Amino acid sequence: MSVPVRETSSNNGMESKQEMARSLLKTSSVSIRTKLLHKTGVSLYDTSHGFHEEVVKKKLQQFPGGSVDLQREDSGIGILTLNNPSKMNAFSGVMMLQLLERVIELESWTEGKGLIVRGAKSTFSSGSDLNAVKALGTPEDGVAMSMFMQNTLTRLMRLPLVSVALVQGRAMGGGAEVTTACDFRLMTRESEIRFVHKEMGIVPSWGGAARLVN
Repeated sequence: MSVPVRETSSNNGMESKQEMARSLLKTSSVSIRTKLLHKTGVSLYDTSHGFHEEVVKKKLQQFPGGSVDLQREDSGIGILTLNNPSKMNAFSGVMMLQLLERVIELESWTEGKGLIVRGAKSTFSSGSDLNAVKALGTPEDGVAMSMFMQNTLTRLMRLPLVSVALVQGRAMGGGAEVTTACDFRLMTRESEIRFVHKEMGIVPSWGGAARLVN
């Protein structure tokens, strides 16, 4: 009998934090016109850098699991949910593809004003699904995936929307990098953002280190 009570409390807590995020979006002093100075929809890498997006997409499609869901409210607030709770909302290959699709959808949302980025259940995101990363095969594949995610998160950052990362639980590795692509980070007391890459002997590969410094 105690489990439903905790779930109800958690749901109420999530709703409360989302209302806080909505309030932050409404009162934000961030200028949309300033964000529009960036070229919306333009990626960092293309074929001139040796990056072939369609090839990368075919490889990422091989690693299913989870989803990236987008809810657009009449108020002009979008809610982007990283939904893979059985793996702490880690990004599968398909989720990486869906994130790009959702960002492209938001780029053309003329009624949009703000965006809340959150994770399903009680965590934000643990980054990339390491099983998918290990299965990519070659260092070249790894670099291509990094370019793909850098492109996607750059386009997320440049959206003509004020964005808030709503962090409940852990945002680790790539999940921490995602939070840096948002204008604000709203955290619960028990949540944490950790760049755990160094513990794995790797460097942040989705552009998070540069955005963190900025």
